[in-house]
Amino acid sequence: MSFTIFALVALFFVIVFQIAKASEYAGILRGEEKVKAQSNKLMATLLLLFFIFGCWGIYECHEAMIGKMLPKSASLQGEVYDTMLNVTVVVTGIVFFATQALLFWFSYRYQAKEGRKALFYPHNNKLELLWTTIPAIGMLIMVVFGLKHWVTITAPAPANAQIVEIVGKQFNWLIRYPGADGQLGKRNFRLINDANNVLGLDYKGDAHNMDDIVNQSGEMHVVKGRPVKLIIGSRDVIHDVGLPQFRYKMDAVPGITTTLWFTPSISTEEMKKITGNPNFVYEISCDQICGNGHYSMRGTVIVHETQDELNQWFKSQKPDYVVNFGSSNAAPASDSTNTNGSGNGAVDTTQKVTMR
Repeated sequence: MSFTIFALVALFFVIVFQIAKASEYAGILRGEEKVKAQSNKLMATLLLLFFIFGCWGIYECHEAMIGKMLPKSASLQGEVYDTMLNVTVVVTGIVFFATQALLFWFSYRYQAKEGRKALFYPHNNKLELLWTTIPAIGMLIMVVFGLKHWVTITAPAPANAQIVEIVGKQFNWLIRYPGADGQLGKRNFRLINDANNVLGLDYKGDAHNMDDIVNQSGEMHVVKGRPVKLIIGSRDVIHDVGLPQFRYKMDAVPGITTTLWFTPSISTEEMKKITGNPNFVYEISCDQICGNGHYSMRGTVIVHETQDELNQWFKSQKPDYVVNFGSSNAAPASDSTNTNGSGNGAVDTTQKVTMR
């Protein structure tokens, strides 16, 4: 319906324009200059109406879409991004409406009339310097703030950050967590095997792999208030880790490891109450067209309220080696957790695992 209304309005303006032009040409052929003046006035009036109705359309579009906007940022760093976005929208919005209002008003106010001659004003150094320097300074200030924020989120994460590796694969996300040792083991792409080693973990070459937890469902578990360091990679083509509710995105490039960090500020349960949606989940989207299954490449983020909740989830997980190969020598689960260092608080169940 909206498209139909827009098409009809556009068609109306086209028809009026064609009628006006036809009348103008007919008048010129008959030597009626008065008709040309009337045509100019009609066109100038239509341009002014186009601006007024255009502004009204912008307002109606805003009112219709405001409920479909993202909720408040779920990360501390995302709040800075929202501030920068709001400032940019306000500044550019003021400039847009000011320049467009002048443009359409001038077309009406200074329309061609009998006896009116256009002023020839080819050059003014002061004006040119003014309208070049002011926008350049404004853009420079906004770019500097943006770069400052970018440098912050790509700098080394805090020492107590939770480490999470996320790897794109056509067409799902692979999530890996370090175990009780707090370190991710090395990967070797030559060892990738979809049957029992989707990330190519080098079990023989690096013992840190023995307690690493791999989640192939694309579900990431983090905790409110604790920084999260994402180690981002890809198994095949270029993907993009999109975290819209946290205001983050970063390319996942084959052969190149990228990192960023953020601090969740709203748990999943809290966001359900904020949005009024009991089924709300934080989304991991692929923001890069990566193949014919791109549309289905969706993951989720579960933000726990407390570290104890996250620890309980880790206790229910088994290291990827145990899941794929099993071990009769694995040590029984203990209650010891690591919540102060870079580890994830996972229980060490593989200290006596025998590599196969």
